[in-house]
Amino acid sequence: MTNALVIRHQAFIIGHIGICVRGRSHSRAYNLLPMTDPRPLSLKQHYAAHPRKWREFSYVYPVISRRSGGLSIGVNLNIDKVCNWDCVYCQVDRSVPPPRMDVDLDALMSELDWLVGYAASGAIWDDVQFADVPADLRRINDIAFSGDGEPTTYPRFDEACEQAAAIKARHHLDAVKLIVLSNMTMAHRPAVQRGFAVLDQNNGEIWAKLEAGTQAYYELVDRSAVKLDRIVSNILDAGRLRPIVIQSMFMKLRGEPIPDAEFNTYLDRLAHLVAHGCQIKLVQLYTIARQTAESYATPLSDAQLDALAARLHARLPQLPAQTFYGVE
Repeated sequence: MTNALVIRHQAFIIGHIGICVRGRSHSRAYNLLPMTDPRPLSLKQHYAAHPRKWREFSYVYPVISRRSGGLSIGVNLNIDKVCNWDCVYCQVDRSVPPPRMDVDLDALMSELDWLVGYAASGAIWDDVQFADVPADLRRINDIAFSGDGEPTTYPRFDEACEQAAAIKARHHLDAVKLIVLSNMTMAHRPAVQRGFAVLDQNNGEIWAKLEAGTQAYYELVDRSAVKLDRIVSNILDAGRLRPIVIQSMFMKLRGEPIPDAEFNTYLDRLAHLVAHGCQIKLVQLYTIARQTAESYATPLSDAQLDALAARLHARLPQLPAQTFYGVE
């Protein structure tokens, strides 16, 4: 092999067969296969496409995230595409069979260790896919448990959090967040609570889903058998222990935005959480930016999303809120 590079005291040997990582507890060789379409992506294209598959990796993928405001390293604990929600706005294509059903946690952490090192070295910005990313977004914002389903349904979620935190520390990335994007259906389970505690000690955040006020609208949008009251109760319990982020997706269904009465009831839910001790550090109001499971789910306009944010501020001025628009 030729073109040996030393990055952060790790040897990346680059040759015609790929890249080999040495000197790590999860050492493994990777072949960075050529991209199918070797052109830089525009910022809108980055926001509009968050593919779970990157090169030859199975579990870990880099994306430029509009909500993270930089590079987010995604971790897919649901490679089987199983989820206990069936959201009308979901971007996961479940018509295509999953590549495998199980999670090899050692292989996953090997991929994560490599990709974190690749990003921390700055080499990722030489990758054609990320060549046109603006300078102010060229930072690692987070390692995020997201993927093709609800990450807390993974039985070893607490172990995954511990090992991801260790990788982050090994690369001296204390400022990088460790995030879980969760629908909070499983947050009452001990293994999930242990994982949340690991996040607390490692600059972590829980991004909890809440995007309905009534059970009927929740069933219409999120299509889950888990009751909305359980979701709200789990959010409250988690938020009493640490500040959390509320993530709320709003959209048009068959051309109609969320009804005024429904949004008012959603605000009632937020007010209830705050009144009972839930620490909400931010409410993310966002709309559709990618292909949806149901074609009748379409983005709100910028003005419509701004109007919802204004109503939230008027009702709960103590809550910081941030809007994230669709991609036109």
